[in-house]
Amino acid sequence: MRSLVNWALLGLIIDRPSYAYELAQRFERTYEGALTLSSVSHVYVALGKLSERGLVEEVPGTRSGRQPKPHYRATDIGLDAFRDWLVEQLSEDRQRQKLFVLQLAALAWSPEMALDVIDRVEAECLQEAARTPLGSGPGETVESRSHMVTRLIGEESRLAVGAKLAWVQYAREELRALGESRRR
Repeated sequence: MRSLVNWALLGLIIDRPSYAYELAQRFERTYEGALTLSSVSHVYVALGKLSERGLVEEVPGTRSGRQPKPHYRATDIGLDAFRDWLVEQLSEDRQRQKLFVLQLAALAWSPEMALDVIDRVEAECLQEAARTPLGSGPGETVESRSHMVTRLIGEESRLAVGAKLAWVQYAREELRALGESRRR
């Protein structure tokens, strides 16, 4: 399954069994700015695919009433698949970073152009750092799940930006040395 939306919906169902419209609302609140639904009907299509794959199932007894709203819950297969998928994301992220560096190497014939890209990457990192919410310090009590999530996102972003900025400095030094060696 390649759809990030489907995986995100599965995560929401793992968090709390829900019916389709509620899932759409939770999705918008949870993934605001990071992932979007094309429409609420996207949730119904995704639920069908997740169900076909055995990742979710309908909660028995939730189709009753004037307007039945079947609730869905994750299956054991769904829980295992979601955990595996989360770990795979790290590998895919590393592959994207490697691809970036390999593509940057295409500009090695012109270190000045590559340095321009590095400068722009640095600017993006600094903008991201400015947007990153500051969490509370280590050891402070987590008041709610949303505070914990905000802290985790903030810390991941802070560390990732710090690592990227360190790499930018290293790449800048390497490209400058390449440019100087070519001028000699």
